[in-house]
Amino acid sequence: MKRRLLTGLVFTLLALISLSNEVAAQCAMCRAQLENNVSSGRPGIAAGINTGILYLLVMPYLSALVLGYFWYKNSKRNANPKGLTAG
Repeated sequence: MKRRLLTGLVFTLLALISLSNEVAAQCAMCRAQLENNVSSGRPGIAAGINTGILYLLVMPYLSALVLGYFWYKNSKRNANPKGLTAG
């Protein structure tokens, strides 16, 4: 079972890496506006847009980690009833 899971994860990772060549970081309108602001000497807006993009990127992963943590703790508590120890 572990080998099958590991094979699936490696295949998924390789597929994502091979498909990532054509990923654009920003839409054409955002990119044009940021290039215009940077060329006019106002790079602060570009930093704000990039921070917003990173914020939107992190939130789904963070919520999945929190849910996974609570699921793990709950499954461990249900596996070991109150007061009983192994051994």
